Amino acid sequence: MFRQDLEVIDALRTDAINVREPHISGIKKIAALMKYWQIGVDFNWYPALGYNTERPISQNNLKFELANVLYNLAALYSQLATASNRSSTDGLRAACNYFCLAAGVLSHIKAEVIPELRTAPPEDMDDATLESLEHLMLAQAQECFWQKAVMDGYKDASIAKLAAKVSDFYGAAGDWGVKSDAISSEWIHHMTAKHHHFAAAAQYRQACDCLEKRKYGEEVARLRDSITCVNEALKEARYLNKVVLGDLNGLRNKVTEDLKRAEKDNDLIYLNPVPPKSELKTLERAKMAAAKVPKEISEPSAFIGDNKEFGPAVFSKLVPYAVHVAASIYEERRDRLVNSNIIDELEILTTKIHDTLRSLNLPGSLQALEKPLGLPPTLTSHAEEIRQADALTRLHRSFSDTAKLKASDDAIFAEGKELLQAEAAEDERLRMKYGTDRWNRLDSRSAAAQLYAQVEEIDGYLRSAANSDQLVLTKFHECEEILRILSSSDRDIGNSVPSSRRVAIPPRLEVEVSRLRNSLNEVSRLESRRRRKIEALREKSKKDDINTSILAEAARLEREHPNQTIVPAHFEHFFEQHLAKYDSDITALKSEAEEQDRLTSQLEHANANFVAARKGDTSSREREQALQKLENGYFKYKEIVSNLEVGRKFYNDLAKIVQRFTDGCKAFVYERREEALRVESELSLPPLSALSLHHQQPPPPANETFAPSPRTYSTPSSISASSSTVHNNNSNDIPAPVPTRANIQSPPIVPSTWAPEMGIKFGVPAPSPPGQAQGYQGQTQNNTWDPNRGFKFS
Repeated sequence: MFRQDLEVIDALRTDAINVREPHISGIKKIAALMKYWQIGVDFNWYPALGYNTERPISQNNLKFELANVLYNLAALYSQLATASNRSSTDGLRAACNYFCLAAGVLSHIKAEVIPELRTAPPEDMDDATLESLEHLMLAQAQECFWQKAVMDGYKDASIAKLAAKVSDFYGAAGDWGVKSDAISSEWIHHMTAKHHHFAAAAQYRQACDCLEKRKYGEEVARLRDSITCVNEALKEARYLNKVVLGDLNGLRNKVTEDLKRAEKDNDLIYLNPVPPKSELKTLERAKMAAAKVPKEISEPSAFIGDNKEFGPAVFSKLVPYAVHVAASIYEERRDRLVNSNIIDELEILTTKIHDTLRSLNLPGSLQALEKPLGLPPTLTSHAEEIRQADALTRLHRSFSDTAKLKASDDAIFAEGKELLQAEAAEDERLRMKYGTDRWNRLDSRSAAAQLYAQVEEIDGYLRSAANSDQLVLTKFHECEEILRILSSSDRDIGNSVPSSRRVAIPPRLEVEVSRLRNSLNEVSRLESRRRRKIEALREKSKKDDINTSILAEAARLEREHPNQTIVPAHFEHFFEQHLAKYDSDITALKSEAEEQDRLTSQLEHANANFVAARKGDTSSREREQALQKLENGYFKYKEIVSNLEVGRKFYNDLAKIVQRFTDGCKAFVYERREEALRVESELSLPPLSALSLHHQQPPPPANETFAPSPRTYSTPSSISASSSTVHNNNSNDIPAPVPTRANIQSPPIVPSTWAPEMGIKFGVPAPSPPGQAQGYQGQTQNNTWDPNRGFKFS
């Protein structure tokens, strides 16, 4: 029922976890997964950060899946940002927006998703890690604002405020990273360097502003602090890439030059006091970056709908299991009521009409008299219907399709029976091998009584169906030639119908012909109305969808009985209410039958008068029989079509039954074989007399080998350091090493019967003296017990 929805989910998840290139289309692929918050299965994910990135985490928790998908979305936003062209104003603006969105998604995970996990989050999603990543994204977003301000030539004071806030964000990211078990030391060193780098840049820009405002002493102080920050950043040089390291060295050279110039000018010209760092006014901050949660995440319902971006919601018809069972029960009762109690009864009434007309030789007798030459209009329309439907080809194809369905059912059923027979034979073989006393488990027929009962039941279905198929086939062969005539042209049909001589119709006969024709037309109109009524009833049943109302009923039951588990039986009153809509159709069935009885009686009476009025007239007897045969052939065709449709539905329904039967046989055989192996293993244990308290395990022979099976891991697909890595849900557990030993031949055991002259042998004999002949298994040839030797036990 939900196959299509599950395929949508599978495609959405595949798209979301396999985004490899930073592209805007990936955002919709991941965000579209908001459509399936309402399902729950086991989800396997590899952590993206930390020391356990090769060990998947599995949770039966949709919030865990949601957290990982959102984590990937944040990663994709960050990748889009780093892939943007930051040498242009538009590129910087786009990168800043993506970094803010990445921070927003991380903030949403931390605030909305992780608290609802109700379990400990993965180590790369704890509060410290998410805080560190969020501040890292904000730092990079703020850095984009700073870079744009530099490119656009903003005032030094403004740039200093932006740089100071960049430093704060990097500093917070590093501080939270220290508290995290997942953030690597390399990342922490990098963020620390960036923190000092932008602190230096902020002080340098503020020093430039002091120079412009002639605050020469403060300029020197800020330049000194700037060079101090640069040197702190350069302590992390081994963790920095060439670009960042080049920027730092460039800043250090620039600050060093300006500091020399500023100190010289102040010492020689301005003589302003240089304040200590503690007296410097703290730089103002201009916060331009803020976490932004995408609307697709914060308001997913606004994007889900028939004409909305994410399309219609999946599983919109999914209901609790008890409600689903109740809905199935209602549908079964509705179909049985409509099809068996109403439509089948109407079809039976229609069949009675055709039987009556056939017995009265109508309308052939009337058509032969009314139209002695050519074809009657009714027969012409029936022939046209036969030709349009390509009746013979359609019937042959239907017989072929039905035979294929039957053969498929037979094959599946035969497979199940063969499994049972093979299992029974195997059980009997083992019973003969070990004896009924030792092999004391239930025999096959007793252990699978239900399956064997189903064999008889399904065999009965197939025998009954075969008889019905043969009857329908016989019916077809009886009318095949008539259908071939009706499938031909009107001229060919006319040639097959003998003409009768035109005779003058006496007034009395003309009156009876008119009455009979009126009665026949009324019966035909009744049949036409009935066909329309049946179609309308089928359409009514098809549109009878109770999903919405049954959910409302389930909600009402939960409100009124909060501590009671809902079961299908609670919906009995609901069923009665909704099935009541068909009461009028059932009531109309009785009036339909009464009206048909009245019209049939009227027709029989009119036909009796007609036959009496034309008594002795045999001029059109042959034509009458030919026309009636063609009409009967048409109605027989309609009947066969209906029979074949019933047969097709029967075999389709039977396919589900035999498939369940065969699946049950497979499960039974598997369980029995496992049980047989277990019992055989127990029966094959050595007897207690063969156990030894002092027997030592001999060293393994030289040709013994151990071949452990390889440890297999599903290779995780890496996205980036900032994204969860998905692991294939179908991955197998890591198997323990299984030693495989080389085959070692044991000496054959020769069965023998004891004889008195053989003496008595106890356990394993002592080694024979050197030079003494050895017997079987190291025993001496003198194998009669000597009382002086005492007893020797293994």
